[in-house]
Amino acid sequence: MASSKPKVLLLGKIDFAHDDWKSLSDTAEIVQAKSKNRKDFIEECKTDHLNNVVAAYRTFTSIDITGMWDEELVNALPKSLGFCAHMGAGYDQIDISACSARDPPLRISNVPTAVDDATADTAVFLILGALRGFNVSMLALRDGKWRGQPMPPLGHDPEGKVLGVLGMGGIGRNMKKKCEAFGMTTIYHNRNPLSDELAGGAKYVSFDELLAQSDVLSLNLPLNKNTRHIISTAEFGKMKKGVVIVNTARGAVMDEDALVKALESGQVLSVGLDVFENEPKVHPGLIDNPHVMLLPHMGTYTIETMIAMEQWCIANVRMAIETGKLKSPVPEQAELQSKSATAAGELVSLGIIA
Repeated sequence: MASSKPKVLLLGKIDFAHDDWKSLSDTAEIVQAKSKNRKDFIEECKTDHLNNVVAAYRTFTSIDITGMWDEELVNALPKSLGFCAHMGAGYDQIDISACSARDPPLRISNVPTAVDDATADTAVFLILGALRGFNVSMLALRDGKWRGQPMPPLGHDPEGKVLGVLGMGGIGRNMKKKCEAFGMTTIYHNRNPLSDELAGGAKYVSFDELLAQSDVLSLNLPLNKNTRHIISTAEFGKMKKGVVIVNTARGAVMDEDALVKALESGQVLSVGLDVFENEPKVHPGLIDNPHVMLLPHMGTYTIETMIAMEQWCIANVRMAIETGKLKSPVPEQAELQSKSATAAGELVSLGIIA
């Protein structure tokens, strides 16, 4: 006899929040993809195994199974799939326009705030390291050359420096508060100014003013068609000579070829990067330059943050199957959220329960 529980697809695995996931499995039938690659997964979407799946829990690394959630994949997913809870803050692996255009729409949620502390901490680490030029001597020390031969140039104190934040959402605001402890002042640019309460004293400036006035520029904006390569050759030319740049957002918001040239010319003094255009590949011009601090996408790589992210994502799945809404729908689908329905109504309309 077929289960009367709503069916949930797990793409990836639960690493920490096992009790929360077990609790969800008490009210939902959990299935996992059998496929190991995109081609097989698309074929699997046509089978009874994934028939009547209502919601999906999707990890960042499940891209190895499905590939990008582009229009082809979105349209291949079971028509019953109404919700996808993405276990991450950034969701550039998912074509939201294709999800919204589907009939019925596929509603996407992310984990917007659980990552704020850990990612902001990573940005602060990179800011201090890049300002002080620590990477040069860290490499020299491991090579048996103490601070370096010849000695590296002196670094800079953060006190009195202007921190420019491009994209001051939760992570940017968290970082701004922490950088104030080091005596930095903050300016920022968003599509729209924040309220005075959210800005917390940071000054809103135009994009060009941000480039011209920042001693340290931190990139904290999502990757989409409008932000890809938002920092490139022309933008580097508008910055102060000797600017420090930190990126903990997505690699492709900055043109890495142009960045390498700006470093070589001295226009950019040093860089701290946690993300790259073609991960896990890293531009050789970045690897070879000792003035570039490199991290392999570790912004949220803490036990506490991963637990919080998994719990948040599971809560999105639970809310979807119980209420027909998502805890944290992506901003592009805010209107879809307002057109909510009860979970029972959703499932009845799909013919999944009587």
